[in-house]
Amino acid sequence: METRTSGRRAHAAALWALGYGLLGAAWALGAPGFPWGASDPDPDGALSVLAGVTPGFGWWIAAFALLTLATALALSRGGGGRAPLYLAWPIAVLLVLVVPDSRLMMGVAYTPLLLVAPLFGWSLGGATLADAWPWPVLNQLVCVLGGLLLAGAALAYGRDRGVAGWFTPERGRRAVYVAVAVPLVYCLTRWAWALGLPLGVSPEFLAQGEDGLWLAGAYLATFGAFGGVLTLGLTQRWGEVFPRWIPGLRGRRVPLLLAVIPAGFVSIVVTVAGLTYIRATIAGRFTLDEWGAWLPECFWPIWGAALATATTCYFRRRS
Repeated sequence: METRTSGRRAHAAALWALGYGLLGAAWALGAPGFPWGASDPDPDGALSVLAGVTPGFGWWIAAFALLTLATALALSRGGGGRAPLYLAWPIAVLLVLVVPDSRLMMGVAYTPLLLVAPLFGWSLGGATLADAWPWPVLNQLVCVLGGLLLAGAALAYGRDRGVAGWFTPERGRRAVYVAVAVPLVYCLTRWAWALGLPLGVSPEFLAQGEDGLWLAGAYLATFGAFGGVLTLGLTQRWGEVFPRWIPGLRGRRVPLLLAVIPAGFVSIVVTVAGLTYIRATIAGRFTLDEWGAWLPECFWPIWGAALATATTCYFRRRS
């Protein structure tokens, strides 16, 4: 059964690699839609690690996809020792954590607000879902999908190698506490700005957001805090059985994937966003006297790693 599962996941990853490799070759040959470089609305090239590439980079994409394809096929065959894993995990990390940037998290965070805005007559400056999800950001989702397919195949391939035994219930509980605590510093700064308090920034910086920008920041902070509350469910009874106050669902078991998929995806997007801020910090784009605008985000990879650990422990406990 495990061999068949590994094979299905690996074949799915192989199909993704084949399709994306053909897309890269098409871009190199002049097809429209190259998602980086001049066609990417990345201000000053400050977000994406691929901001400076040209469509000719499509040949490198094709070569990378070919390597991914070969790795996926090796995982599908099984019995090849650890060698396929040594390629699969670095490729998956590149696709899931390095290629995307913080706009992926912004798209996820603002989508619920954009969906309900018409119901309340909010204009949000004319922003639409198309603004939150332009093609360069949707392409990041495509890359994350490829990385997750390959990671899933690698997990199934190496299930009998003892790695999963690290994810114990006790580690899951500790990870939940970290995942709840880390984003609170970010939340405090954004709530303070919305109230007119220059926590971690200068009064001049605070004045730049008086047109409603800090209210949007407070929304994101509240969104993050609410996510922290939901994270507690990974170790609580109500994370496995719907509580009594939910009509129609009370007493029923929470579907495993209903908890695992959102939590796993959030762990990815917050890690990616945190890495974007770390790269910008290393590049000298921030100043220490405005620490509130960037320092809390630099701890987000810890948040993401803790949430991923807690989610994996939850999955293993229930599966």
